[in-house]
Amino acid sequence: MKTNKADQCQCRIIHKNRVNKAYETALNDIEIEKITHFFKVLGDSTRLKILIALEHEEMCVCDLAAYLQISESAVSHQLRTLRQLRLVANRRQGPVLYYRLIDSHISQVTNIAIEHIRE
Repeated sequence: MKTNKADQCQCRIIHKNRVNKAYETALNDIEIEKITHFFKVLGDSTRLKILIALEHEEMCVCDLAAYLQISESAVSHQLRTLRQLRLVANRRQGPVLYYRLIDSHISQVTNIAIEHIRE
């Protein structure tokens, strides 16, 4: 693959202290893989809409399906993925299964992204 010279340093000075600091603060491969998977999951518009909707209050599959205008089966499939990644949790109240964000970190990530794109 040919690289654009404008994207490269024009000299070969290596700042050893900066390279060492990058090594010292680097995440391990398992953490990198988990974060990569996390962002792949957020990269789906339906899942992202679900997370943003759940930011305010818990919702059942039926309500999420009505909001998203997709089938309950499609919502359940997306919720399963979100649950496996521990982004949402559920609770049963009689025949109804309610979903909620598992913690405030998810809201923080989506809110930071929203703030960034609105700048």
